[in-house]
Amino acid sequence: MSTLSVRQVRRRFLALHGLRWLPTGVLVPVMILLMQERGLTLSQIGLVAVAQGLVVLALELPTGGFADALGRRPVLVVAWLVNLVSLVLFAVADSFALFFLVWALQGVFRALDSGPLESWYVDATLAADPEAAYEPGLGHAGTVIGVAISAGALLGGGLVALGPVGPVSALTVPVLGAIVLQAAALVALLVLLVEVRPGRGVGALRASVAEAPRMVGQALGLLRRSRVLLALVCVELFWGFGMVTFESLLPVRLAEVVGDTDRAAALLGPANSAAWLAGAAGAALTPLLLRWLGAAPGAALLLLTQAGTIVGMGLLAGPVGVLVAYLACYTVHGAVNPLHAGLLHRQVDGPYRTSVLSLNSMMGQPGFALGAVGLTALADRVSVSAAMLVGAGVLAFAAPLYLPAWRAGRRTGGGTSGAAVPVPGAAPDPAGRQAVDAAPASAAVPGA
Repeated sequence: MSTLSVRQVRRRFLALHGLRWLPTGVLVPVMILLMQERGLTLSQIGLVAVAQGLVVLALELPTGGFADALGRRPVLVVAWLVNLVSLVLFAVADSFALFFLVWALQGVFRALDSGPLESWYVDATLAADPEAAYEPGLGHAGTVIGVAISAGALLGGGLVALGPVGPVSALTVPVLGAIVLQAAALVALLVLLVEVRPGRGVGALRASVAEAPRMVGQALGLLRRSRVLLALVCVELFWGFGMVTFESLLPVRLAEVVGDTDRAAALLGPANSAAWLAGAAGAALTPLLLRWLGAAPGAALLLLTQAGTIVGMGLLAGPVGVLVAYLACYTVHGAVNPLHAGLLHRQVDGPYRTSVLSLNSMMGQPGFALGAVGLTALADRVSVSAAMLVGAGVLAFAAPLYLPAWRAGRRTGGGTSGAAVPVPGAAPDPAGRQAVDAAPASAAVPGA
């Protein structure tokens, strides 16, 4: 796939992973509060977020197949360009229509960005050495994401604390910082990611467009043949709904208990930084969780625990209690992501990997869209706490969906996952490995 060594592939993958998530971290403390500052209600914020979910739902599978057919590099370049445009628009948006457009562009970005970088890493590693273990890089990616978002959130909170700069409000300054970081990430992508693509030129583009539907069809066929894979991607549906609580409602909840929006935004910087470090620490526990519990039972238990932390965010009084529950939520989130992704990776090998990852990501979008509309409306009409409790309950419903993977693992003697579904044309994984990845689905943040 390239002339890079296994070590070079891993280093470039982790560097690009960190650069991809750094702008997201900068936006985490201010995104919801900035839209409120510019006149949107919580219900309106929920509605504009639906634009992302609808676009991703429409484009996720076609773009996944497109990446598998044409190559990961060109798809990622287009994705990161779209993200840059959306961030520029986000910096100046001041109406419901413009914010809706921002989130629609985010949907295009998310659909294009979902899976190609990770798939490039796995395939490039195996191309360099068919016997190489790619799990360490996938596991380290979770730590890199946590550190990158943590550093970005700390930077974003610090920019808010500095106050307004001329006509630019305090909450807008981090958006400008995210634009600069995204532009730098795009340059790094062009330099660092190299691949031997399936084809080049206009002919290759036409061929990949024609090939993408077949890739999508094969990926959808996996769902019909595998109850394990179907259950795993359905977990993402409930997970997407529940994530609205700690990605969209937590800033509002904190502002509620603090009593001041700007102070809440300043607190969210270090809080988000600590939360993503906690998530990185949770991801680092993956080997122990696999050894003690196994992937499927461990993931189920952690989802129930995460639901409990959301209840704490909704019910605990005072900023300290809310933030402690928030940190616990992200610790669990960082721990469960690698287990879920590892189970997912074991279901398919070969040229359909990105399409399967897109399937999983796609299922989270309608869940998040429903949560964004329903929970924000409930927060407006009843209370933020009530909305958080409902979101926690829905998240807990996902836990039993890990049972098929657990049963399959027991039948095959694998302990943690079922056997991969046979895919026409897919090369078998020679080592029968358990892959892990900790990429969070930060659907509530532009650039996530």
